[in-house]
Amino acid sequence: MKKLIILGAFILTAGLVNAQTQTKKVNQRQKNQTERIAKGVNSGELTKKETKNLANQQRDIRRTKRAAKSDGKVTRKERAVIHSKQNAASRNIKRKKNNDRSRK
Repeated sequence: MKKLIILGAFILTAGLVNAQTQTKKVNQRQKNQTERIAKGVNSGELTKKETKNLANQQRDIRRTKRAAKSDGKVTRKERAVIHSKQNAASRNIKRKKNNDRSRK
């Protein structure tokens, strides 16, 4: 019985590790976008409202990624949806950082 529990825990852990490794590029890109937002806040390029909107967009990407990983396998279609959302977020970060509005 003890061996069965250990084997089950091992399989579960292996599945979780596999699900995490399938989104390495997504994770790195998410980190880069978060850093870009933080730099925009620190430099004053982003207003409070813009920062809030960008943070909400990043939260949506994290939720989408979590939902894609929930079954232990990220499909091509799910990955395409995540990349599409990240592309849109990247465009929004660039647009909002360069729109000549500044934090007051």
